[in-house]
Amino acid sequence: MSEDPAEPRGPNLADGIPLAQLEEGATVLGHVGDKPVLVVRSAGEIFAIGAACTHYGGPLAEGLIVGDSVRCPWHHACFSLRTGEALRAPALKPVSGWNVEARDGKLFVLGKRKSAERATSVPTQVLGTVVILGGGAAGIAAAEMLRREGHAGRIVMISADGAAPYDRPNLSKDYLAGKAQEKWLPLFSGGFYEKHGIELHLGTRADSIDASGKRVRLSDGSEEGFDALLLATGAEPVRLDIPGSDRPHVHYLRSLDDCRAIIANAEHAERAVIIGASFIGMEAAASLRMRGLQIHVVAPDKRPMERVLGPQLGDYLRRIHEEQGVAFHLEQTAVAIDDGAVTLRSGETIDADLVVIGIGVRPLTEIAERAGLALDRGVSVNEYLETSAPGIFAAGDIARWLDPHTGQRIRVEHWVVAERQGQTAAKNILGKHERFAAVPFFWTQHYDLSLSYVGHAERWDTIDIDGDLESGSCTLAYRQDGKTLAIVTIGRDRQGLEAEVAMETAGSGIR
Repeated sequence: MSEDPAEPRGPNLADGIPLAQLEEGATVLGHVGDKPVLVVRSAGEIFAIGAACTHYGGPLAEGLIVGDSVRCPWHHACFSLRTGEALRAPALKPVSGWNVEARDGKLFVLGKRKSAERATSVPTQVLGTVVILGGGAAGIAAAEMLRREGHAGRIVMISADGAAPYDRPNLSKDYLAGKAQEKWLPLFSGGFYEKHGIELHLGTRADSIDASGKRVRLSDGSEEGFDALLLATGAEPVRLDIPGSDRPHVHYLRSLDDCRAIIANAEHAERAVIIGASFIGMEAAASLRMRGLQIHVVAPDKRPMERVLGPQLGDYLRRIHEEQGVAFHLEQTAVAIDDGAVTLRSGETIDADLVVIGIGVRPLTEIAERAGLALDRGVSVNEYLETSAPGIFAAGDIARWLDPHTGQRIRVEHWVVAERQGQTAAKNILGKHERFAAVPFFWTQHYDLSLSYVGHAERWDTIDIDGDLESGSCTLAYRQDGKTLAIVTIGRDRQGLEAEVAMETAGSGIR
């Protein structure tokens, strides 16, 4: 995605703007030529950086200034105002930094600095080889951060996927809907890996880990020694074991190949059944409906996504989908699939040319278990994301850690959390001793509706709603014993950012 919107907005900053406009905390969106630039005054200093987030192009001018950084309102990426560096995922690439000069009562933006990236750090701990098992969010974020933090040794990334790391959330959203091109999916170009000396082994699995001998045995029989190891093996879909669940028109959605297969099937299908009202299931329902298919959703739940979002949002999402023509069969399960239909427990049959199963995922922890690492419904890690074996770290869908905001040990299956854990693990591999304390964040998209979720609430005793769901502008606060554990915002991006900062400041929940 480009950081440059098509139409420049605001003043031409090369011609200067009055310094009087730039009081403390002020921001000005303008442009230099056709490049959008954001000018910010914070703590008495004036900064100028590229105005669009490098993740999905979010408008940084509508974001939140926190010290000498700015946070994107869409998906909460964070950039340094001083350098443009992408400080926190989901953005992995910097925005441009610009030179400024004050004279004659005006501020001028003169041109781009040579590099928006900071000077390479010097690692606290010098290592030879770091092996990363997994080519998803945590793995690629860790590899990139290792180089950014100055690791000069080998980086070996072992990925079971056949494609280089890509934007997995897009698979159930715009790419599946036909609104995003496949060329937008790779997180980095092919040249990135060669340039940064990242040895990427695709279509390869690790069979075993010798924790004491510091070696990994791969599925092809070869071995890799390591000085530090990151487990970022992710999760796999839970399989539905009913007659016909292995038919060619039955699909799961986890990988790019999965998504390609669904799209190919959808091109000659008219009717699709989605089994499961999970995030993947409901996003797939929306995306396939946007392709013009008739959609039926089958799930044992009373409401879609109720376990995570609660009854109010569950009912609201159901209405949103029903308005688009989606039919629901809730408190039902599928018992058989044949060539043209899905049979429910009630005996009802639903015509189906395409079936997508989204009933959850399970963390891939088998290799960690065989290596003797401590497990707790995932791989147990400390506050530095290190496992029970020194020098072996875990991040992403498999990692269970003590969340300082809730005081609970949690495991979260969300893209941004995995990326941020990968970044923190990379720093700690190099001896930085940085606690992982990021507030969990995710977003979900259904047609034109986008929900942002900050925090983590596995249970709550009240849900307080500010605003009106139907208006498209509201906030839901999930509270337990008076403590706000999570916030969902619709149409209130800045409020979501403010809640994130409040949770970071408060530690264990906010009042």
